[in-house]
Amino acid sequence: MNRLPLYLLYFFLTIVLCALSFRESLLNAPQQTSPNRSEEVAKCAECHTPRDASGNLKSNSWLPGAPIWIQPVAPIQNWADQAPALAGLPSFTNGQMERVLETGVGPQGETLRPPMHIYHMHQDDARAIIAYLKTLTPEQR
Repeated sequence: MNRLPLYLLYFFLTIVLCALSFRESLLNAPQQTSPNRSEEVAKCAECHTPRDASGNLKSNSWLPGAPIWIQPVAPIQNWADQAPALAGLPSFTNGQMERVLETGVGPQGETLRPPMHIYHMHQDDARAIIAYLKTLTPEQR
């Protein structure tokens, strides 16, 4: 007896049930009304926010700059030891920060020091991140 038609039926039923289940989970998903700091787009806080003794990000000190907590497995030339402050963008103009986020080039045209990620963001995304960073004041850090 050829079981191929039966297997195909099971396969298609599985696909349909998975699709319906996925659709249902999307319809019933809770709507997030405010941004969650743990879900940042570029994960800036990982290096630019200080950590407590347990290694957790200090939520009451958001993006004021921090010592780099990770170390390379093997020595890397020019490894940064401090991440600059981003809250309020005290050290960067909008144009400099756009250059960093859109081209992966430092504020003065220099190569970014590791472990900084090299981003190639769309201009609208970079500007949205800059607008967010500018809303952070020293009181919110």
